[in-house]
Amino acid sequence: MALVLFAVAVLVGRSVSHERRRLGRLVEGETTVSQAVVVEQTRAVARLVTSETMLRDVITYENQRLGSTKRSLVVATGKVLTGFDLDRGMEVTVDHPSRRIRITLPPPAVQGVEITELKTYDEQRGLWNPFRPADRDTIFALARRQLVAAAGEVALARHAEESARRLLEATVRADGYVTEVRFANHPPRGVGDSSETER
Repeated sequence: MALVLFAVAVLVGRSVSHERRRLGRLVEGETTVSQAVVVEQTRAVARLVTSETMLRDVITYENQRLGSTKRSLVVATGKVLTGFDLDRGMEVTVDHPSRRIRITLPPPAVQGVEITELKTYDEQRGLWNPFRPADRDTIFALARRQLVAAAGEVALARHAEESARRLLEATVRADGYVTEVRFANHPPRGVGDSSETER
């Protein structure tokens, strides 16, 4: 009899718990997450990323339709990766008489942009021109484009070059040889500039 009462108590407890969870979902709302990953293309890349910079920019978006204007003010924060696409031409030459390893890299460029946050500070919809998903996509693309443009304005290329120089001169080594790093479209460093390399 005690066993039967215990079983009934467990069933009643479960029923109450189930109803409480159901009531909680009705009151608080229910969140579901689904995921579908599609691999569209995989390819080998030869990139050397030597600079990672967090940037913030303000995007003003405005769209007119039939005299009705919608506008949005968005602050975009993103991570800009600057470095070298080695498929565009990397050369390594070894000069045995002077005991030098010369590495020539292509010009640095933005290798990737990751938008980490889009924060809307003001959004005004038009009378018959509401915001749609396509507008969000456009704002995202604008943010990405502006962060790439901003990267060019804050001398990230120079920082990427200096980082690549330090990295390669420290890691590409051979006994008794000095490693020099050069960049395409740059004149070779002068005698006065090579003192760091030869240390």
